[in-house]
Amino acid sequence: MHKFWGPLPSFICAWIYVVILRPAEVAIIVMTFAEYAIQPFTRELETDYKMMAIKLGSLSALFIMTYINITSVKLFVRVQNIFGVCKIFACLVVIGGGIYVIAKGNTDHLEKGFEGSKISAGGLSLALYSGLWAYDGWSSVTVVTEEIINPAVNVPLSISIAVPLITALYVFMNVAYMSVLSFDEMTSVPAVAVTFGDRVLGPASFLIPLGVAIATFGCAMSVQFGVTRVCYTAARGGHMLEVFSFVNVKRLTPAPAVALQALITSVFIIVGNISTLIEFASWFLWFFYGLAMVALLVLRRTQADKPRPYRVPTPVPCFVLLIAIFLSVLPIVHDPSIKYLMAIGFIVLGVGVYTLFVYYKKTPTYLLRKFTFLVQVLFESVPPSNRED
Repeated sequence: MHKFWGPLPSFICAWIYVVILRPAEVAIIVMTFAEYAIQPFTRELETDYKMMAIKLGSLSALFIMTYINITSVKLFVRVQNIFGVCKIFACLVVIGGGIYVIAKGNTDHLEKGFEGSKISAGGLSLALYSGLWAYDGWSSVTVVTEEIINPAVNVPLSISIAVPLITALYVFMNVAYMSVLSFDEMTSVPAVAVTFGDRVLGPASFLIPLGVAIATFGCAMSVQFGVTRVCYTAARGGHMLEVFSFVNVKRLTPAPAVALQALITSVFIIVGNISTLIEFASWFLWFFYGLAMVALLVLRRTQADKPRPYRVPTPVPCFVLLIAIFLSVLPIVHDPSIKYLMAIGFIVLGVGVYTLFVYYKKTPTYLLRKFTFLVQVLFESVPPSNRED
């Protein structure tokens, strides 16, 4: 992004990712975790009390995952491996239940699953926001390449294995849901997987909310892990406060960056709801995916001789660029609501922040020095070059 678009657009990208996009994404996932985790215990609660319980559960989960990401990268990897296995097991349980129902000949809901659907460009774009949200983890591996052994081999390998596998699991899970639940039921129940488990699994139905909770917790923790590295890298490049490039002197984790993300995410949890946050964050997401695809295609043409450790086939970024244009323009035309105006406003605000604090370097030196000292003391953090070996 920086090599093609220059310092201002790359700052705006980092600004949006660190301050808005990824914290909102973590908030969405961790609120989904809380909704499924408390669903079996709060079915009789009124909506307001249930929302309060979801937000309290979300903040508790955020505290735990922040502690893990601050404590140790090895601990993060161990937890992710355990949760990843549990996630696949939960997916297979749902798929197995769907196969059982279909094998008994219950295919009425599948045959009528799309009855009454209205197809329009704007409506389709908004629907794709929620649909594609589940698959957004495909981009996470690219922001942690510094911590991957032999990335030239392992990054393409992980993408080529994980993306088709997860896509197959998610598609077959939705087929399973549609084999059991009608369209009206799927759009009205608060937690589709819980209702599916009650219908199909009987006494073992607790496995479904447990599996979804485990999956979403691990996903939120991995997104937080990735965005802290974006914040850390942006700070090293002068696009964030320098203190957010510091690492814990003993654990070597970017503790200040992790804490910043936890703080911003907690704000989104307190003030937002899942559906609004998805539409708000998705617009940013696909806008910057489009810019990245333009940069990739032009640089591939103008700097064809540059060494590339891994290379994606050209039709792929072309296709992603078309989707990005579709998803960035159509929702505003179809539903010109205040959230898109706010999104553009945040970009304009980023331009102002860059001009004042990065380009002209108008920083309150005394306050910044005091803030840096406080953060260093709280998180036992130092610049990477000064850490203990």
